[in-house]
Amino acid sequence: MAIGAFVDAPAGCSGGYSGRVTPFVVLTCIVAGSGGILFGYDLGISGGVTSMDSFLKTFFPEVYRHKQDSNVSNYCQFDSELLTVFTSSLYIAGLIATLFASFVTRRFGRRASMLIGGTVFIAGSAFGGAAVNVPMLLLNRILLGIGLGFTNQSIPLYLSEMAPPQYRGAINNGFELSISIGILIANILNYCVVKLAAGWGWRISLSMAAVPATFLTIGAIFLPETPSFIIQRDGDTDKARALLQKLRGTTSVQNELDDLVSASNLSRAARYPFRKIFKRKYRPQLAMVLLIPFFNQLTGINVMNFYAPVMFRTIGLKESASLLSSVVTRLCATFANIIAMLVVDRFGRRKLFLVGGIQMILSQLAVGAILAAEFKDNGLMDKDYAFLVLITMCVFVAGFAWSWGPLTFLVPTEICPLEIRSAGQSIVVAVVFLMTFVIGQTFLAVLCRIKSGTFFLFAAWICVMTLVVYLFLPETKKLPMEQMEQVWRGHWFWKKIVGEEGDKEEEEKERQEKKIDSPSS
Repeated sequence: MAIGAFVDAPAGCSGGYSGRVTPFVVLTCIVAGSGGILFGYDLGISGGVTSMDSFLKTFFPEVYRHKQDSNVSNYCQFDSELLTVFTSSLYIAGLIATLFASFVTRRFGRRASMLIGGTVFIAGSAFGGAAVNVPMLLLNRILLGIGLGFTNQSIPLYLSEMAPPQYRGAINNGFELSISIGILIANILNYCVVKLAAGWGWRISLSMAAVPATFLTIGAIFLPETPSFIIQRDGDTDKARALLQKLRGTTSVQNELDDLVSASNLSRAARYPFRKIFKRKYRPQLAMVLLIPFFNQLTGINVMNFYAPVMFRTIGLKESASLLSSVVTRLCATFANIIAMLVVDRFGRRKLFLVGGIQMILSQLAVGAILAAEFKDNGLMDKDYAFLVLITMCVFVAGFAWSWGPLTFLVPTEICPLEIRSAGQSIVVAVVFLMTFVIGQTFLAVLCRIKSGTFFLFAAWICVMTLVVYLFLPETKKLPMEQMEQVWRGHWFWKKIVGEEGDKEEEEKERQEKKIDSPSS
């Protein structure tokens, strides 16, 4: 794994901290990061099984009939409300679950959320493999959504809090790498099982999600809690110091421990993190935890994640070829994830956001242009152009995989101070799930109606989000999370809100609130 390249790094550390990435950190992060495989596996598996004729005949016969009808537009063959409900119901369940997960993560710890998520995911996998009707399929999706709501809320927090600041980007990006590996495994499995003559290969695909879920659930039992949560929960600085020394590979952890204690004291004073995150001093963090995951889904990435096989079949590739094409695009994404882990702490977050954004804009424009010129309502696209679309999509997923993919989970966790960190991560996951649901529920209908214009629409959104990052997101690389406040005070826009004037206004509001709450008043 790429993290291993950092194990023997020098001890010098940003923020006055000492330490390196020890094998113990790598081991704990591999176990925790397996939750990303859960998310990725489910993203990849649904698109594959919905392109299988045997699955469609069993559960969605109307879609199968549309595929055989030459009078139905190529862009509309998979336009089925019931089919999109199957794909996107998971994300509504995840949206609701992550709100409860925030309380569990803050009150009972990151490990507790991982255990709950893994256990529910195992149950969901069983229903998927045994499904005989659509209600059982939907129950499968709902249980998986609940599991993902808990794991996606807790794992990025866990990784950020366990990692040394100078390598936090690389280690947290391991979560996105795990997602890519999960999608890749799902695509390879779909490609293999579609050839089973009995036509029940989709049952293997849906039930095998239990394997990474079991690994995470068992592993979470033995994982340590993060030093931040140990201090926050019971103030045991001796236990936190011992764990920090083991994690950092040095006894010189006092500076980091002092910052954790200070952050924990502030966190204890914040009884209502969801209310506190709306205060003026946290306005930059609130804006980013809303906008970054919102824009993440408007790149069109989940069109590739769970509709890639469907789309490749639509433009003329056969069942096996469409699944193999999905494997190729995911290999490109996985390679790009590894590159991101190697460069994110060297070049910073902003550069990756901007370069990846430009790469995705050009890719979406190219796909839209090819489809507009060569893909009509009836008949198949010439195979040369179909493979050109595949190559362009590989460029697109690579651009996402080393920029917006990993950074969507990294940046919000590192910019939020401890007192609002669980609330911030819940908002990130909730927005991701909400937007994934919206995209999943509407994409096939939009594709049917505006056809190739769908990809020009995605390109326009990527232009907007790249501009927002350029104007409003400061660089956060290598700065300890407990010292992140200074990046906002030095930013041309946010310093007007959180600078001295903002502090005075916030202090005045707090004084007024205390007067109102005082018994003497």
